[in-house]
Amino acid sequence: MSHTPTPQLPATDHEAAAVPERSPDDDTAAVDGGDTSEEPRADGKAEPADEKAALTAEPVETKTNAPKTTEAKMAEAKTAEAKTAEAKTSDPKTAETKTSDTNDKATAVSREPSTGVTDEADVAAAKETDASTTQQQTATDGGTPEESSTPEMTSGSEQTGTPAQPAEPPIPHSWRERRPDLDRALAWTVTGLALVLVLFALIVPNDITKLEPARFVRIPAEGILGAGLLLLLPPRTRKLMAVVMGAGLGLLTILKLLDMGFYWTLDRPFDLVLDWILLDDAQSFVKDLAGESGALAATIGLIVLVAAFVVLLVLSVLRLTRLMVSNRHTTGRTLLVLGTAWITCSTLTLEFSGVPVASHSAATLVENRVEAVRSGLRDGKAFQKQADDDAFANVPPDQLLTGLRGKDVLITFIESYGRSALDDPQMGEPLGKTLEQKTKELTDAGYASRSGWLRSPITGAGSWLGHSTFLSGLWIKNQQRYRNLVSGDRLTLTEAFRRTGAWRTVGIVPGTQKAWPEGKYFGLDHIYDSDELGYKGPKFSWSTMPDQYTLKAFEELEHGKKDRKPMMAEIILTSSHNPWAPIPRTIPEDQVGDGSVYHSLQKKEGKDPTEVWKDPLNVRDEYRKSIEYSVTSLVDYVAKYGSKDTVLVFLGDHQPNKTVTGENPNYDVPISIVAQDPKVLDKISDWGWTDGLKPGDNAPEWRMDKFRDRFMTAFGPQGGGTTS
Repeated sequence: MSHTPTPQLPATDHEAAAVPERSPDDDTAAVDGGDTSEEPRADGKAEPADEKAALTAEPVETKTNAPKTTEAKMAEAKTAEAKTAEAKTSDPKTAETKTSDTNDKATAVSREPSTGVTDEADVAAAKETDASTTQQQTATDGGTPEESSTPEMTSGSEQTGTPAQPAEPPIPHSWRERRPDLDRALAWTVTGLALVLVLFALIVPNDITKLEPARFVRIPAEGILGAGLLLLLPPRTRKLMAVVMGAGLGLLTILKLLDMGFYWTLDRPFDLVLDWILLDDAQSFVKDLAGESGALAATIGLIVLVAAFVVLLVLSVLRLTRLMVSNRHTTGRTLLVLGTAWITCSTLTLEFSGVPVASHSAATLVENRVEAVRSGLRDGKAFQKQADDDAFANVPPDQLLTGLRGKDVLITFIESYGRSALDDPQMGEPLGKTLEQKTKELTDAGYASRSGWLRSPITGAGSWLGHSTFLSGLWIKNQQRYRNLVSGDRLTLTEAFRRTGAWRTVGIVPGTQKAWPEGKYFGLDHIYDSDELGYKGPKFSWSTMPDQYTLKAFEELEHGKKDRKPMMAEIILTSSHNPWAPIPRTIPEDQVGDGSVYHSLQKKEGKDPTEVWKDPLNVRDEYRKSIEYSVTSLVDYVAKYGSKDTVLVFLGDHQPNKTVTGENPNYDVPISIVAQDPKVLDKISDWGWTDGLKPGDNAPEWRMDKFRDRFMTAFGPQGGGTTS
């Protein structure tokens, strides 16, 4: 396309002032002039263009008489820009001057009158040139590194005079730059999870039975106060406090999880001072339930869980702190609203599904636990005072237990034999029939029996605490009291039998699988543990051997010996120990042998505890069967091997856990006394106990620590002090 050149219009005064004067030998004269074919010399004659070209150091394109197009002028301006950039790189001192010249050239081009060639390509090229000039000027004036490092045109473009290409955007190097929306979504997700985790730590209850939705629709006062404190602290102190708060929340959550387990098994919270030893028993239980590998995996998982809770809560608090600080005004207003809402809900005692909306459960838990530690420390002195007040401490041995002289006294504990086994309709009806049948068998063998209720200091687990309470006449409710007891000289019921010299005292403890130095305190002449009982069969869950075998071994090792003196035996039957699967069954006595027969019986009939514990109804049914097995084994033994001189005292040590008992169980356990000599039961006729092996609902309920004094008073004169 061709156009007729348009004559140039004279410049205005303003334009003339804006364009600097050019000397005839200036290398930019070709850009500033309207017609570059000739220029006048000093003598008035025209100087040829080729002579001028010879005087310049820059290469010059072939000149024509036609006026230059805008495209050509822009190309020359671009070439000047490139040279300015090169000069700047090689000589920083002159970069500013040359860049200024280049900018002048660009300004002159932009002000040059139209030549008539104004198609769209020319306009686009002009815009690109202006943009390039602006970038160069910004770099010269000290722009940002990103702006000054924008790529320029290649040298090939400079030599050919083609228009500059637009600069390519920087290539993103990380997924965050490539996917900003995903990055933003993940950030919000992580922040939300951090908030949920912190709220969970603050308001989750420490009793698993209270895990209900209403517990999580509450406003925690501790969270509001903690957030406000973090906003007020200086940066360094704030970060340190955030770490401390996160670690504290992590440890608080772990304590709540421990409480859940203890409430479920023992119906009490975890004792920070005394209960660490019970974790070993918990591991043994898991080992019996899931095997050695399962117990190891559970232990490792517990350690990882503890570390993860602490680390995650520290990171969560730090993240939320950074968010709050970066949005101070919004955070302040939010905390003000939440604080006002908490005060309002607390004042009006507003509740949601019976749960207060205004929560301070975390602070209350910490306060209660601190007080429990203080009480535990004080309890030692109070317990020692009670232990020293012993009504039978100074009674002469020849006056102790005179009403039982010449009798074989068997004090037998049935593991987890609790009142729930009789009161619960599902378990009580079939177990009641078993007790009625066994009462009849004893009657046919010449025995009579009386039964009542004792209140154990524990439930779910901790059998040794129940045993020591029954024998010592003291309320042994925790491990600290137990340790104080066995390190003292309090007279136990078993020690009273030994002290008289009228009985040989033995202990049958199949559940003891390692050294038991405390056994000496209880006044036992000999202790038969799991090794000495000679069992060669398999374990039945936690129990090392079936009760039927335990009683058979007792008969062979002690009770069945000829020409022996009267004995007092403490026998602990363990087949009814949690988890109640698999359970042995009663077999003909001549098949028991050394217990090897139980390998095939267990493999053939034993139930998998992991399958049983999937359904609470199955757990309760298996528990009831285990109690029936233990009672049957004991009664069958006494009916066969007992005599007119046999006195049997058997009881449960504690209630089973909440899977069996349900919520809020009582602590009662049954106790029965069986004897052929009517004089024995006559001595307890004023106790109000029920005839038979099943206590009546109206039978008296005593605390277990009261039994020692009542029993020793009934069967021997009391002297020195008063009963506790």
